[in-house]
Amino acid sequence: MKIDWKAKLASRKFWALLAGFVSSLLVAFNVSEGSVAQVTSIITAFGSVAVYILAESSVDKAATGKDSTKTEGSDNKE
Repeated sequence: MKIDWKAKLASRKFWALLAGFVSSLLVAFNVSEGSVAQVTSIITAFGSVAVYILAESSVDKAATGKDSTKTEGSDNKE
């Protein structure tokens, strides 16, 4: 079974799961509340950026009608 990482990283549910899971582990290992809050904030901030970047690339791809893997100097005759 192949995992679609692009879809996973673009999922807000995935980032909420990750933040909750890591926070729970930190609490279980008696890490201070301040540190738990900082780690959770970093995870959710990174998740927000990742979702935004992937969403914008999808919108840009749809707007141009081109495959994002093609480069400007390729053999495309448009």
